[in-house]
Amino acid sequence: MKWHIVGLMLGGMFGLAAPLNGQDAVKSTDPAVAEIDVLTRQLLKSAELDRERCTAELKLKPDNVDLYSRRGDANFILGDFAAAVVDYDRMAELDPALDESHWRRGIAYFYAGRFPDAAGQFERYHSFDDVDRENGIWRYLSQVKSLGRDKAREGLLKYKKDDREPFPAVYQLFAGQTTPDAILQGIQRAELSAEQRQQRLFYAELYIGLNEAVEDRPESALAHLRIAAANHWAARAGYGPRYMWHVARLHATQLQAASATGK
Repeated sequence: MKWHIVGLMLGGMFGLAAPLNGQDAVKSTDPAVAEIDVLTRQLLKSAELDRERCTAELKLKPDNVDLYSRRGDANFILGDFAAAVVDYDRMAELDPALDESHWRRGIAYFYAGRFPDAAGQFERYHSFDDVDRENGIWRYLSQVKSLGRDKAREGLLKYKKDDREPFPAVYQLFAGQTTPDAILQGIQRAELSAEQRQQRLFYAELYIGLNEAVEDRPESALAHLRIAAANHWAARAGYGPRYMWHVARLHATQLQAASATGK
């Protein structure tokens, strides 16, 4: 699979039929889908502008960590994963204290195809935060790519402390101890507000989709990732959840592109 996809598009995913480059698109008849389409265009345009601004400012402030952080995020959102890695690496060079906690760099390594580097980043993050099972999931995904599923599963990080839902259940999926249906049914049965349910469903669909992808079930992976990418809570949430919404969107786009080309 070609990880670096320029000219990102959601054609066939959320009703868009043209690249996200300012051209007119076929409008969806579903208002919720159309809203996601519009928001996606806005976020991509904002990322393009932010990348340009940061590049210009870095000529005047070449050691500014925040500018590299912002440009790295913009590069990631636009699908330029190698460039995102360069910016994130530069952040850690300028401020070594960021090395352990830089989870965005780990994800960028993953999508740049640098799986051992990604696994190493998530291992370092575990020493920074030994509660966050989401980090353990990314280490597993990275090691599946570099070592194979059996070794990755044998080396799953162990957690003794509680974590936020739905990650305790989702983590069991990667350990082979539960199923996607059981996770989703558990969320539906739980007594939650509408927003809480959307939060849990977003992460569940995202990570079920990513698991299906590394298990080489691309059609199932795409179905789950499409649902995650259509989640309105994640698309409009704060920094971390929205970053992961971009992960769902980007990975779904890659799978769709691979399906279209037969790769």
